[in-house]
Amino acid sequence: MSRAGVRDEEARIASTSDGDHRAINMTRAEEEHQVQEKASGLTTDVGPDVELIDWNGPDDPENPFNWPKKKKWIITAVALFATLTSLINGTIITVAHEAINEQFGVSDATFPNSYWPVASWTLGGALSMMTILPLMEDFGIRWPFIMTHVTFLCFIIPQALAQNFATLVVCRFFAGGCVSILANTVSAVICDIWEGDRGRTVPMSLFITAYLVGSTIGPVIGAAIFEFLSWRWIGYIQLIWNAALLPVYFLTIHETRGTIILRRRAQQIRAKTGRKAYSREELDNTTLSQILITSIRRPLYMLCTEYVVFSFTLWSAFSIGTVYLFTQSVEQVFAGLYGWNASQAGYVQGAVAVGEVLGLFGSLVSAKLYFSSASRNKENPGEPIPEARLYVSIFGGLVGVTGGMFVYAWTSYPNLPWIAPAVGLGMVGFGINVIVIAIADYLTDCYSMYAASAVGVVGFGENVFSAFLPLSAQSMYTNLGYHWASSLLGFLGLLLACAPIVLLIFGRKIRARSPFINQASYDRKVITEDD
Repeated sequence: MSRAGVRDEEARIASTSDGDHRAINMTRAEEEHQVQEKASGLTTDVGPDVELIDWNGPDDPENPFNWPKKKKWIITAVALFATLTSLINGTIITVAHEAINEQFGVSDATFPNSYWPVASWTLGGALSMMTILPLMEDFGIRWPFIMTHVTFLCFIIPQALAQNFATLVVCRFFAGGCVSILANTVSAVICDIWEGDRGRTVPMSLFITAYLVGSTIGPVIGAAIFEFLSWRWIGYIQLIWNAALLPVYFLTIHETRGTIILRRRAQQIRAKTGRKAYSREELDNTTLSQILITSIRRPLYMLCTEYVVFSFTLWSAFSIGTVYLFTQSVEQVFAGLYGWNASQAGYVQGAVAVGEVLGLFGSLVSAKLYFSSASRNKENPGEPIPEARLYVSIFGGLVGVTGGMFVYAWTSYPNLPWIAPAVGLGMVGFGINVIVIAIADYLTDCYSMYAASAVGVVGFGENVFSAFLPLSAQSMYTNLGYHWASSLLGFLGLLLACAPIVLLIFGRKIRARSPFINQASYDRKVITEDD
């Protein structure tokens, strides 16, 4: 999940608001919105001598929405590949935990201390998403992406050369922060060049699939390296391929953020003619401190007050956390049942990735059901029903995650072939992908101008769960046994799968009580009337 990809849409809607929301019984959230609008310093009365620079009509060729499809797909494909390859860094070293423990004198006897390099990686991503990323978004796409990739390379080097465990943990913390920025930037690229819900459906589904598969196949890639080389080569080979990709990114990742393109256009006009030409973004006097405060305060406030945000944060965080938990439980289960080593257990986690790829097709079915729901929408005729985004996710939650966990649990017998629990892993992977895509789409549809905050706190929760949920795997699977440990996860998945069912039944009432959703709906109507 990503917040950068929806921030531009949030800014576009906010900039067109007339400031008079005509709300009755104004809530704290609405008051906060008006205060932030006034505090942002966006100049609307620019004076007669100031020229406001905008696109040269709807067909302006410099507008990323008007770029040729071939160019769009090349940029999208490279960006998706960047997501896949960078996310691998998160879990790739898990297969070498015994060698790393032996090298640095770390013990997993009573606690899975070998997981701390992964936990620090995800915590770095969480912190980066909430603090650094919002401050970087106003600098565009191209150069922040390239510079972050270079910084990422710098933190891969000590992962291979580390002389103590603390160095490995600390360097991976910063590497995780870099990967979070890279992945969020990719989602922003997609939203910058693909216009409208229909246009973004396939690219965004591909992005989330690449995000999940990258996290999942880390142990698979790591196993292929560690089976023949030392654990340090896991870092060396990552350095080689990521360094080789840097020229590719430099040549293909262009600036896609419209506000930055317009700002450069205005700067060129001022330099050549001396006219007072400015883009709308240049006239926004919002300080970095205001951006940071809003970036942290609003998501946390929404988490505590919004049923949709709270329940979906738990559901998505549990789902993503399960991907990381498998890096611990799969080796424990398959070693105990079949005597497999770490590399063999790493390969079998590819079953989760296969399920995630199949989940992509489930998400496309979900999109079709969503758009077809417009014909029966009585609340807003002609517009798709927001809860239609959740139809397939219920199947993914109940049959995919819950059903897959129970299959994984009750086929874990040494007299059954290994493919049986692997099928359960694939089912879970299918459900996770469908769930995560549905949550991202639903939050974006409902919260509109506040979607960046909603998606941001969900992403924060995903990183936190990915850091700490796997730490319970060793004791849980040891004390409860393979069957009941996975069954416990299945029951948790079943409980969380009730969230979309509640929204299907009471969704309209829940949305009606949300000040954020109501404000977003009002602003969308204002834009429609103005257009």
